[in-house]
This record gives sequence, structure tokens and C-alpha cells, in this order.
Amino acid sequence: MDELEHKYEVEIKEREGRQKLPQEIKDELKASGMMDDKGKLKLKGVSPKMLKRMKQEYVECPVLEGDTHFIQCFVCPNFQSRVTGKVLCKGDKL
Repeated sequence: MDELEHKYEVEIKEREGRQKLPQEIKDELKASGMMDDKGKLKLKGVSPKMLKRMKQEYVECPVLEGDTHFIQCFVCPNFQSRVTGKVLCKGDKL
């Protein structure tokens, strides 16, 4: 299997407790059908247990230049793959 083309390999970090998603990200998720009207995430192929874990994780995004909620990273067009505690990122401008 060929390796995915990526510019950055970003480490996934964890925080205690859940983080709140910014309102603009919630609106974007609702518009794309990944969140219902009540604010419950519905990501295809992600188990409830994994989703709970993802809510506690964040990455230092090289594109947005700051800490970013992992769910925001997961739905980003630059997201390639999650591999053993790291995210492969294309690094394109948004």
C-alpha cells in the first residue's frame, strides 16, 4: 500500500474533560449533516466510544496555527488519516 501524500505529521494530545466546540464549527457540522439539531455528533464509521475519546483530544494545527479540537481537525479537508497517535495533514491553505 502506498503512503498517503501529506505535508505535516501532527501529534494528537489529550485534555482532561470534554472541550466545547466553537459555535461556527457546530454550524458547519450541522450544515454538512454531521450533527443533528440537538447538537449530537453523527460521524459515519466512528463508534460512540471513539467519539467520546475524540472529544477530549486536540492537535496543534499547522494550518490554523493554534490548538484545534480534534473533531474540527477530523472534518477538515486537509485531514488524511489518523495513525497511532498522529494525524497526517495535507497542509493546504483553507
